[in-house]
Amino acid sequence: MSIFKRVGSILRSNKDVPPTTPVGNPLEDARVGDIVSVDLEEYVVSGKTIYFDRGFAPHRYAYYLQSGKNIQCLIVEKGRTYDCFICSFVEGALDDPNDVPTRLELDEDVTFDLEYHRNDVTRTEGNTDFRSGDDVIFWRYFGPDQRFFFLQWQDGKFIALEGERTPGNQIKFLKSTP
Repeated sequence: MSIFKRVGSILRSNKDVPPTTPVGNPLEDARVGDIVSVDLEEYVVSGKTIYFDRGFAPHRYAYYLQSGKNIQCLIVEKGRTYDCFICSFVEGALDDPNDVPTRLELDEDVTFDLEYHRNDVTRTEGNTDFRSGDDVIFWRYFGPDQRFFFLQWQDGKFIALEGERTPGNQIKFLKSTP
């Protein structure tokens, strides 16, 4: 091999490689203003609530999705895999978090059983029902036909959601430009 070939290969090997941006998980990294496509419906993320235990990484995300006047909620729970639920807001009335039952009857024809409840801290962005830095109590119920019911309480206010599990690979995110 000649000296020119060696110098040429050394110069080619020292070319600047464009930096690669770290690839994040869109189920965790979506922001207010991003576009989300779920079940062939497109929404704009109008709010985001992040749930975590003090001193630990977040384990649940709630995205407030708006399409015209319609507002849905996408709940993403982080575990070994991601559990995703597309939910609608439900009107109802409860006064005290100590009165939350372990079995809920909705419209007298669907029964939901308590799967678990926990206390978390929230961090919010955009338009949500909660404040940042406050404790929230979260209940998850399961029902027939893969239906779920979520109940959340923070500082005297209940939020109720009913929805169904949605595979994470059917949720597509389009990032907005900053």
